[in-house]
Amino acid sequence: MSDDLKLENFICFAMYTANHAMNRVYKPLLDELGLTYPQYLVMVALWEEDRQTVGGIGDKLFLESSTLTPLLKRLEAAGLIRRERSKEDERVVVIRLSDEGKALKTKAATVPNCIVDATGSEFDRLKRLRAEIIALRDALNKSAA
Repeated sequence: MSDDLKLENFICFAMYTANHAMNRVYKPLLDELGLTYPQYLVMVALWEEDRQTVGGIGDKLFLESSTLTPLLKRLEAAGLIRRERSKEDERVVVIRLSDEGKALKTKAATVPNCIVDATGSEFDRLKRLRAEIIALRDALNKSAA
């Protein structure tokens, strides 16, 4: 059998299993916040910049609006965001944080350090790894386009 067809040599399998491991670390932290990982990403995007369009959030998170809309509805039902039609263009939905959503940021502030601690790596090493993964993602997206 060729070495090319061994799981241990697949970068995609290494990334897939690392993603599962990362999710296992995130889950109890996000359970305390009452969020799923995709919901957490939306909240982080809104904590960075409140009042964004659904399309803008989707672009940042690489999510289609058909995936994002039900997620946003659940965040709204939880009282963390508000969805509003744009006054300039009613086809556009603007997402903004509620007071509860803004307050949740304080509680979520410990999550990134918990993740760094769980890796057992130095922060600078993780920054380099992140940059390499982003470069890989961008190259793959370019190749697929």
